[in-house]
Amino acid sequence: MNRVSPKALLHSKWTKIMIKNKEKHFIITKVTFDEDQAVIECIIEAVISKNDYKINWRDLKDSTLWKMGWQ
Repeated sequence: MNRVSPKALLHSKWTKIMIKNKEKHFIITKVTFDEDQAVIECIIEAVISKNDYKINWRDLKDSTLWKMGWQ
């Protein structure tokens, strides 16, 4: 399990375990918080294609889906 802090999400780098469309490396480009500092939106961008995806930030904790950093 990856340890992920919502406050450290922005500009963090991730490697996807199950590669689709040659998209392996990603960076968090946008994190939106509500008034209670809970994450309400997280946008991740594929480095190779520049495609943006809205994800549930808690999915990043699953080490069977994501690795921290670019590997």
